[in-house]
Amino acid sequence: MLTVETFLGQSIEKLLDDIASETPAPGGGAVAAVVVAMAAGLVAMAARFSQKHWPDASGVVERAEALRRRVAPLAPADAQAYEEVLTAFRLPKDLEPEVRNTTIGNALARAAEIPLEIAKEASEVAVLGALVAANGNPNLRGDAVGGAILATAGARVAANLVEINLGTKDGDERIARAREHVAVASAAVERSLAAGF
Repeated sequence: MLTVETFLGQSIEKLLDDIASETPAPGGGAVAAVVVAMAAGLVAMAARFSQKHWPDASGVVERAEALRRRVAPLAPADAQAYEEVLTAFRLPKDLEPEVRNTTIGNALARAAEIPLEIAKEASEVAVLGALVAANGNPNLRGDAVGGAILATAGARVAANLVEINLGTKDGDERIARAREHVAVASAAVERSLAAGF
């Protein structure tokens, strides 16, 4: 079983090889979590360089670091959840349909919860990126904006996975929440791009 320590402790080269390999996981959700964690790191770095002239910078650093610590472990969690979906789909076809369908449904619901959390964290990172772009050190504006853009990309990937995993459940409020996280992140990117101009 993949642990947080094993996943996050591997080299970038190994991670990239694993992503590109002919295995279903790590896939889009895990990659989105890693990208959002990196985005939070960029925002934290830009805020650190802003502490001399922006009183709120220290609080933004703390918040961005907290988001980075929270979202990074979602990468291996997403990979594990997807493995559980695959296991559920491999249940024998002659198993009682209600049991098989319930097992698959539960696995898909769990596989949707993790990307939903990634999208939520991503929207917060994008908002912080816009805040740093507008108020932080102008020499680091590109990093703050980059963090917001990357976080928004992660939010979009994660929200798409929520929709895929819950696609058979019309009107599921988790899909609406995922879309809202993307909207918040996208608006933050627009603000970050406009900062300083």
